[in-house]
Amino acid sequence: MKTSGNTVFISGGSAGIGLAIAKKLSAAGNKIIINGRNEERLQTALKELDNAVAIQGDLSIEADRIHIAEELKTKYPNVNIIVNNAGAAFMNDLADCNDAAEKAYQEINTNYISVIHFTSLLTQQLLQQKEAAIINISSIAVFRSNKYLPTYSASKAALHSYTQGLRDTFAENEKLGVYEVYPPLVNTQFSAEIGGANGIPPSEVADELFVSLEKNQFEVPVGDSKQIHALLNPITEQVPH
Repeated sequence: MKTSGNTVFISGGSAGIGLAIAKKLSAAGNKIIINGRNEERLQTALKELDNAVAIQGDLSIEADRIHIAEELKTKYPNVNIIVNNAGAAFMNDLADCNDAAEKAYQEINTNYISVIHFTSLLTQQLLQQKEAAIINISSIAVFRSNKYLPTYSASKAALHSYTQGLRDTFAENEKLGVYEVYPPLVNTQFSAEIGGANGIPPSEVADELFVSLEKNQFEVPVGDSKQIHALLNPITEQVPH
């Protein structure tokens, strides 16, 4: 896929991985539209980008998803890449019966249900472009959960399964590519609670995605995810689909 001259929408684009991707694609000559919940953070992020605008809104809320999609269709009809990056994650002790389900609900809504709905709202617009891409940011956690992030891992595993199905759905459409990015632990404010300071820089995720776009490589393992992906992907590809 071409890596310049695109119009790119990035959810969660005011910080972390989303901002790193925005910077990488902005520097390559793309029009960037970043989204986030906090207007002040969005405006701060815009100062680090060229040829970029922001749309404030919370994609975990259905009304906001619809509003943002309509604004993109009206004001930015040339959008041909969407990056579903906004996410929610909580340390969730399943032995604590007080709020485990509530945390899980927020994660599955933001990381899975919201992505499906928002993507469906923009699919027809993407299909009208000469070349388009849907990029879902999943996680190394899709391969193995743990006691610290069990419900987050489950929500990302659901996103992974959906992404595979979406890719199969449009497999015969040469104009639309469906990408999945598997970051390991990344050093962002988002991951600070789970030791993110020990993770890779978000720019590494952006660099790997950029190379994969150039190669039309729809599976994008990053860092520690590469070894796991190399072992498991050949096996899962043998499953009938």
